[in-house]
Amino acid sequence: MPSADEILDKVRETLVDALGVDDDEVTPSATLIGDLGAESIDFLDIVFRLEKCFDIKIPRGELFPENLAAADSGFVADGKVTPEGIAQLRSKMPHADIDAFAKNPLVSKISDLFTVDMICKFIAARLK
Repeated sequence: MPSADEILDKVRETLVDALGVDDDEVTPSATLIGDLGAESIDFLDIVFRLEKCFDIKIPRGELFPENLAAADSGFVADGKVTPEGIAQLRSKMPHADIDAFAKNPLVSKISDLFTVDMICKFIAARLK
């Protein structure tokens, strides 16, 4: 199994290729949308590239869960993710930093969960 540094290097290379960003921008704390300019369509390309790079299969919605904060999900109230929604996020995204998000669970900040580090942790768990 590759080391954490090797995984980060491959993830960085993948994101540089997929998003056209400079490699020094791809830090563990960088958010895909806010810092690296990814759009939802890019997530499919990123998953495809990660599958090829690491020779793994990533089922749809597993790395980037969909519709977790949709208005009709029952997990959102007054622009914030409810405690039930936080529990759902923990279940669906064990590789993300839900604790930090839970301190101020604004729906508008959900995209901040999608970081380079989150991808690296997901890949490491998949390769075990």
